[in-house]
Amino acid sequence: MQSSLKHDFVWSGREDTEELGFSQRWHQKIARLAAPEEASPGGVTLVGFPVDEGVRRNKGRPGAAAGPGALRAALASLPVLEEPPLFDAGDVACEDGRLEEAQDRLAGAVAGIVRKRSRALVLGGGHEVAWGTFQGIVRAGIDPSRLLVVNFDAHFDLRVSAAANSGTPFRQMQELCAADGAPFNYRIFGISRFANTRALFERADRIGARYWLDEDLQSPQGLETAQQALADDLAKCAAVYVTVCLDVLPGACAPGVSAPAALGVPLAHVEALIGRILASGRLVAADIAELNPELDRDGLTAKVAARLVARMARG
Repeated sequence: MQSSLKHDFVWSGREDTEELGFSQRWHQKIARLAAPEEASPGGVTLVGFPVDEGVRRNKGRPGAAAGPGALRAALASLPVLEEPPLFDAGDVACEDGRLEEAQDRLAGAVAGIVRKRSRALVLGGGHEVAWGTFQGIVRAGIDPSRLLVVNFDAHFDLRVSAAANSGTPFRQMQELCAADGAPFNYRIFGISRFANTRALFERADRIGARYWLDEDLQSPQGLETAQQALADDLAKCAAVYVTVCLDVLPGACAPGVSAPAALGVPLAHVEALIGRILASGRLVAADIAELNPELDRDGLTAKVAARLVARMARG
């Protein structure tokens, strides 16, 4: 089966040819797939979503379309330590602003990967990537009523809009679940009281979204309480989908995003929560959103994103 995904990125990077011990790096391990369905069970498969049409529609700062390339470049020279088999399925294209078609193609790619029991790691792109990833998980046969959606984000992304965009994916997920009579299990870490309107807080309460404010995740005590709440969520689900909007992190840590955070959640705390999810063994797919290389400083945001991807790959 021929894939409609494009392979424009050439994996290359540092090679430690004079080193005596094992010194393999990502670019030396990762294999290119002709189609997502060729993913290996137990492995990890990357899919790029170089799209920021949703950011443009949401009146944000475009540039996240270059995110997957910058993220792969940051991953290329990372050392291989505990990684399973690594695959790259290529990029989903968005032509002439046809976002919905691109999201549908992404869903097809993710579904193919998840069906093979490979962990899908999607590299965005704007946060509109989440609607495509979620649809792919459901198409793969995972019951949405048993799926826990964990969003690391300063924003609810539950907006009402005539045209879907980077601010609407979780409303779209909730509406899909409601149409099937299924609950929408939505947990958000990092919500800012200074980046969401009252209407969004009220909508989150109405649909039963469980959220943790950024200001409550600054201390070790706050992190411990959040981990306990997350453990309760994990005990009730069969599968987990993690989506990370990089604007959840402090602006000094992640400057290369459309809307840098004034406070944000410390990276170590985000990693600790992701670690709790990984320990459950239930993560089936994840994505990283809003990396904007045009706004980055010294490639710092790309390095942070690569660290998170590698952590989720190692499991």
